[in-house]
Amino acid sequence: MIKNFKEYQEKKNKLFEYNKFYYDKNSPKIDDATYDRLKKQLIFYEKTNQISEKEKKVSDTIGFSPSKKFSKVKHAESMLSLENAFDQEDIFEFYKKINNYLNFKSSHREELFAEPKIDGISASLKYVNGYLIQGLSRGDGQFGEDITENLRTIDDVPKRLKKFNSGELIVRGEVYIPKSEFKNISDKFANPRNAASGSLRQKNATNTAKIPLRFFAYGTIFMNHNLQSKQSKFLDFLKLEGFKINPLGIIIKDEKDLFANYTKIENKRSELDYDIDGIVYKVDNFKLQQRLGNLTNSPRWAIAHKFSAERGISKIKNIEIQVGRTGALTPVAKINPINIGGVIVSNATLHNEDEIERKDIRIGDTIVVQRAGDVIPQVVEVDKSKRDKSSKKFIFPKKCPCGFETIKEFNKLTKKYDAVRRCPDKGYECNLITKEKIKHYVSKDAMNIEGLGKKVVENFWDLNLVKLPHDIYKLNFEKISQLEGWGKISANNLKKSINKTKKISLEKFIYSLGIRHIGQENAKILAKFFQSIKIFKKLVFEKNNLFKDLLELDGIGETQINSLRNFFSNNTNKKVFEELIKNLSILDFIIQSKGKFINKTFMFTGGMEKMSRSEAKQIVENEGGKVLGSLSKKLDYLVAGDSKPTLKKINQAKDLGTKILKEKDWYKLINF
Repeated sequence: MIKNFKEYQEKKNKLFEYNKFYYDKNSPKIDDATYDRLKKQLIFYEKTNQISEKEKKVSDTIGFSPSKKFSKVKHAESMLSLENAFDQEDIFEFYKKINNYLNFKSSHREELFAEPKIDGISASLKYVNGYLIQGLSRGDGQFGEDITENLRTIDDVPKRLKKFNSGELIVRGEVYIPKSEFKNISDKFANPRNAASGSLRQKNATNTAKIPLRFFAYGTIFMNHNLQSKQSKFLDFLKLEGFKINPLGIIIKDEKDLFANYTKIENKRSELDYDIDGIVYKVDNFKLQQRLGNLTNSPRWAIAHKFSAERGISKIKNIEIQVGRTGALTPVAKINPINIGGVIVSNATLHNEDEIERKDIRIGDTIVVQRAGDVIPQVVEVDKSKRDKSSKKFIFPKKCPCGFETIKEFNKLTKKYDAVRRCPDKGYECNLITKEKIKHYVSKDAMNIEGLGKKVVENFWDLNLVKLPHDIYKLNFEKISQLEGWGKISANNLKKSINKTKKISLEKFIYSLGIRHIGQENAKILAKFFQSIKIFKKLVFEKNNLFKDLLELDGIGETQINSLRNFFSNNTNKKVFEELIKNLSILDFIIQSKGKFINKTFMFTGGMEKMSRSEAKQIVENEGGKVLGSLSKKLDYLVAGDSKPTLKKINQAKDLGTKILKEKDWYKLINF
């Protein structure tokens, strides 16, 4: 019997260490009976005590991630995640974005293909001349784990295709476990999704074969669009080749069809023999999918419509102020833990100071908490009839916990003060901001240092091991191996992980700095402009016109430029930047060497009939060219759309000797 939380954590760390030896090293340290008793004790403690949702629980864990034993393979095309829609407004916004990008009328409704969103594990199958030769997990979207042998054990995955016997075919789909089958193995796994994930990532495929895995095929990559003209027809093609296709997939003509189908599937949800958490919509026409293309993390042509938000009633115990890496002060309600849709919720966001004031949220209030998909739970309503008469209004602190007086910035566009209150620290003076910046630096989308998660950063901070990002490269791993919960193996694994990520792309490095208003897309634009860390350093340490030159970049505006200027005006930021580049090998941005617009620059003015300006810019970049945001001698082409081009720009372009293309000339140039 486990007596307290400290004993629970100690025994849990031991169990995870045993998992590592069993799954990763194939060298068990204890016998099965002893292991099972320890695991049973830990799960019983978790069930009978309130464990923070941030705490990694034994009941939610399957073995030990064997990813290092699987070879990593680059996907033919990135496996992206989907943007989420939660209400009608989000769906109309999706239609609007499609119409704007393709330059369709606002009333246009492109046909969509809709199918249930399976709550399983994504996989990508590669067939050459009709034979299955490789199967990959999603991984980080760029690289997946080679789990071919595990996927071969699934009956729904054809090993040889029926008719397709020449060329290469990539089929993507979802691996899942039917509810009816899961009940027979529920004593081994927390839920069907975890069961599917754990089974697919076992090193020994014979163990995977014992699990009743199934596979629904749902799509392919751009490379295979020549096989069919539409998503729906491609799925018919896959069905003929022996794949299982979800029978609830249908073509959606307009929003009336869409919402009717959504309601029908949501009502039918409990009757299905597999878990679903929404409906996926994809533009049915493959040519339009390719024109729409992808953003950094998601396709423009698809979206996941999540099922209705689930709600619960609780009570606010306290309101705490959290400080993010950009200095934003976010109020968080600490509530009595409640179960919402199978998830224990003990925290709910209150967004900002204005939101608290608008809803008059107070400590001790009875509240309605809403959770939708992966969105952070939020307080949506206060039951003021149950409010204690002695309750007092919550006064938002005017000081950051670090001691700085907070500010609200004035927005020149809206001519109003921002709703968010911020700590004004621009560098690393505020400890709370610094910790969040370090967490951002090591995160998956930035440096992606495995084994250095948020909890480890917090722990190393408290032990004075990491106080600035570059301290990561000065860690004493011998000392770390002696810390509670660590050992020589885990310390050495962390060392390897840090060393492995020392070689990094310029765009990822810029993003990892955590500069406000510089997201992944902005970082890529900047990396393409600077091309090397050597030139980027000039922006930081030399007085030059580089900031002015940034105005020419399409996608970089005054907001981003001012943010860069402010960031590098701080001496601590400069010091951190300098220390990081000493420890890293930052790769030059790879300039596309093929394409009709290599070394050519474009600018667009006016609207066009057949395509949006966004699509035109994408075409230029795909062909190796650059799109500028302002006129200069560096500009090669000014493309003037037929609809309201700016005469001032056209005249300036003539004065500069820039070639001006009319809309019809542009279409000829790109063979559109």
